[in-house]
Amino acid sequence: MTAAAAEDNKCLFCAIVKGTIPSFKVYETEHSLAFLDINPVSEGHTQVIPKCQLPLSSMFDQDLTEVADHAKTLTELPDEYLADIGPAVKKVALATGAEQYNILQNNGKMAFQHIDHVHFHVIPKPNLTEGLVLSIDDNWPMRKAANEELEATLEKMKARL
Repeated sequence: MTAAAAEDNKCLFCAIVKGTIPSFKVYETEHSLAFLDINPVSEGHTQVIPKCQLPLSSMFDQDLTEVADHAKTLTELPDEYLADIGPAVKKVALATGAEQYNILQNNGKMAFQHIDHVHFHVIPKPNLTEGLVLSIDDNWPMRKAANEELEATLEKMKARL
C-alpha cells in the first residue's frame, strides 16, 4: 500500500479531498470543500471541511517540512483556513434554501466528534422532526451562575488568550 493510500485509510475526509473517495461536491475553494452528507438528517445536510494539512513542525514545535496530518479540531486549524471556511459555510447555508438551519461543529469524542478531521455541519431545519432535533430540557442543561463565578471564569479565559 502506498503512503497516500495509507493516509486516506486513516481519514475519510482526507480521501474525499484527494478524490480517492467520491463525494457530492456542493462548493469548493482553495482551502475548503463542501459536500453532501451521505447520512443526512435532512435534505441538504452538508459537511464543510478544510483542505488543511499541517506540517510536522506545527505539531511538534520542530523545524520539519514533512506534511503530517490534517487539523483534527478547530483549535488546530490555521487562521487562513478558518477565514475561508466561514464564508463557505454561509454560502452552503444559503444554497440549501432553508430559512432555518443549524451550523454544528464538534471537537473531541465527548463533544460528539466522530471523524477526527475538523468539520462543520450545515443542517437545514425544515420542520420539527427533521434536521438537528434538540430540546432545552434534554440538550441544554442551563444553570444559574453567580457573578463571582462568571468573573473567575472570565479571568481564566482572558489569561489563556
